Amino acid sequence: MKAFVVDKYKKKGALRFAKVQEPEVRDDDVMVSVYATGVNVLDSKIRDGEFKLFLPYRPPFVLGHDVAGIVTRVGPKVRRFKAGDEVYARPRDHRVGTFAEFIAVNESDVALKPKNISMEEAASIPLVGLTAWQALVEVAKLKPSQKVFIQAGSGGVGTFAIQLAKHLGATVATTTGAKNIELVKSLGADVAIDYKTQDFEKVLSGYDVVLHSQDAKTLEKSLRVLKPGGLLISIAGPPDPEFSRELGLNLFLKLVIRLLSRGARNKAQSLGVRYSFLFMRAQGQQLNEITSLIESGVIRPVVDKVFPFEKTADALVYVETGRARGKVVIAVKQ
Repeated sequence: MKAFVVDKYKKKGALRFAKVQEPEVRDDDVMVSVYATGVNVLDSKIRDGEFKLFLPYRPPFVLGHDVAGIVTRVGPKVRRFKAGDEVYARPRDHRVGTFAEFIAVNESDVALKPKNISMEEAASIPLVGLTAWQALVEVAKLKPSQKVFIQAGSGGVGTFAIQLAKHLGATVATTTGAKNIELVKSLGADVAIDYKTQDFEKVLSGYDVVLHSQDAKTLEKSLRVLKPGGLLISIAGPPDPEFSRELGLNLFLKLVIRLLSRGARNKAQSLGVRYSFLFMRAQGQQLNEITSLIESGVIRPVVDKVFPFEKTADALVYVETGRARGKVVIAVKQ
């Protein structure tokens, strides 16, 4: 099959278009013919080697964390899916590789594709949808009337998280550029802050939850907009000790991660608020919940551009500019 391969860890390194073997289908796997795949900042970070300390891949490997497509065959233990099913998924870590014509995915990571959207729209959902769900529903347990600050509201995670937070009954504030103010308001943002002309710290206060996706300076400012007991959930880092326990890392890596996050944790403690790092995980049942929200019209995908498969490297470059409104998608099969 054809795929885009990372030959070695390198910042902004080139992807190689190559013919590779089709993946092995294990007993509890479904083989998916990839019709579309989403492009994420995570892809560039993995290619650059930013996560190789605790999420190592042995080059050469295929990038890609979102898939929408059709099941072509299933392993002998698979019960929930059959050949011909239209599905979508975020394959689990160490088994990614959706920048390819086929991928084998554990059936517990897979959900039926929402019937009312295209393959390209479906491919835009899994990683950002699961990130928002795990942050707001699972970790924050967001409740009606609470206030949540979602950074970068016009980005992939932001466009989904705003809609989910509004569905949960929260008051939503976000940051974005002036040209995207109307977009984030249309998604449900109650307070839209132009990050170029306004300082969100002077506008916001007493918030219950912050979904942080930016740099360390923004993190420190964000801790100060929380009310006492409030929670900042970071998807940008630094990782915290709870994350290292979940991954079962060795003592050395646990110590490294504890040191990396010490400043953020101490600052949060001094302000009487909480800090948590989230590295989203594959979860098919949560995707089923998201499917229901999409089919009922509660959440709509926001897709900026669709690139053809042969332009996968260009799609990754575009994502790295940080200018995308919503998600960037690759159409693998036309």
